Amino acid sequence: MGPDRPAIVGGEAAALGWAAVSAAFGSLGRFCLALGADFRVRHASERIDDLLGRGASVALHGRPIASLLGDELFGASGALHEALLAGEVREGWRASLRLDPSGSRLVSVTVAPLRHDPLGVCDREVSYIVVIRPAEEAEGDAAPTGFGGLVARSPAMLRIIRLIQDLQASEVTVLVTGESGTGKEVVARAVHAHSPRRDGPFVAVNCGALPAELLESELFGHVRGAFTGANRDRAGRFELASGGTLFLDEIGDLPFPLQVKLLRVLQEKTYERVGDSRTRPADVRIVAATNLDLRTAVARGGFREDLYYRLRVVPIELPPLRSRREDIEPIARFLLARVGARRGRAVRFSPDAVRALLRYGWPGNVRELENGIEYALAVSKGQTILPEDLPAEVTADGPAAQATAIPLSPAGRPPATSEREAIERALQQHRWRRGETASALGISRATLWRKMRELGLAGRG
Repeated sequence: MGPDRPAIVGGEAAALGWAAVSAAFGSLGRFCLALGADFRVRHASERIDDLLGRGASVALHGRPIASLLGDELFGASGALHEALLAGEVREGWRASLRLDPSGSRLVSVTVAPLRHDPLGVCDREVSYIVVIRPAEEAEGDAAPTGFGGLVARSPAMLRIIRLIQDLQASEVTVLVTGESGTGKEVVARAVHAHSPRRDGPFVAVNCGALPAELLESELFGHVRGAFTGANRDRAGRFELASGGTLFLDEIGDLPFPLQVKLLRVLQEKTYERVGDSRTRPADVRIVAATNLDLRTAVARGGFREDLYYRLRVVPIELPPLRSRREDIEPIARFLLARVGARRGRAVRFSPDAVRALLRYGWPGNVRELENGIEYALAVSKGQTILPEDLPAEVTADGPAAQATAIPLSPAGRPPATSEREAIERALQQHRWRRGETASALGISRATLWRKMRELGLAGRG
């Protein structure tokens, strides 16, 4: 037994050492996780059961930390993952801590690499320490929050995150509104991921991308022979989303006849495939989104009022990026890490590049910001993004920096004359290439093409 005794003593010492650390932090209302070099949990404070229910501390063992606190912070390109690899400490970041079936809770997270002591009191397999406390105890912290694909620091976005948290036991219909590029689908996915249907599918359909006759089949499916070219039965998106969430993007573009059919689905929870008389159950949760002012559309007779209120059980209005400027830097750093990871590059912003990002108006919102970062990574030569690597409009001085912005009316819709001028100018700048123009304006190709037709620009270029 002699040769084995030092290892046994070391293991006992490590266990006692972890118990002492957990007790010390527990007395301060903090909960600890110890991670291995693979970012999996090796030890969890027993007091974490107070947050997630009895047995949680045992169930956490061996779990990847990203599965508990989210890829935004602990994924391969997450901010806290990269900080720990660099040997750095980060304090007060917020994240959603999840352990099924207990649900999730918003918490404040501090991380640090572990410097091992020469006596081996700590477990030598532990590389990092994560300290957690309830988010409500850290309201004054200025660090960003990572939650369900969202990265935010602004009070407006933190209120939205808290609302999504409050909805996690509900299946009510949600209507997400906001300008193009603000992240409506990201919010829809976060609603799904923090809901009783999170283990079911998330299925998205763009209601503005297809003509009415094809959209009806896309939504409800069809039977063989229902129309010319229907050579076999086909399941629709409602069927594919069974047990999960159906995301109806650009719901404001839904043709009027389909509005009637969608209303019936919401009321009766049933539908029929095109050309079929068999009634099928609609076991889906609906999350819809639009960049249009549906109230105005209802007043003008372009959208059914009864459907509007059926969809708007819980409204979530996303503010434009220019009105929550404190979110620009954390979102930009998150996107840079994610895009860089896809290309196998670890890249950072220079201080001057960050200042340029903060000065720009971002008329295309988060989508334009991501496109700008993709561009910067494509043209940059080193490991630091400089101002000259950013798109020209981002670093332009004065009014030129806002050149691509489309001014909005008080109702949230762009005045036709100004919108036509802005779209035509963008088309000219990009030599009438619709894909590049849509990206620059922060809208989809389908939306750009629709606007070009409405504004008499479809035959130009």
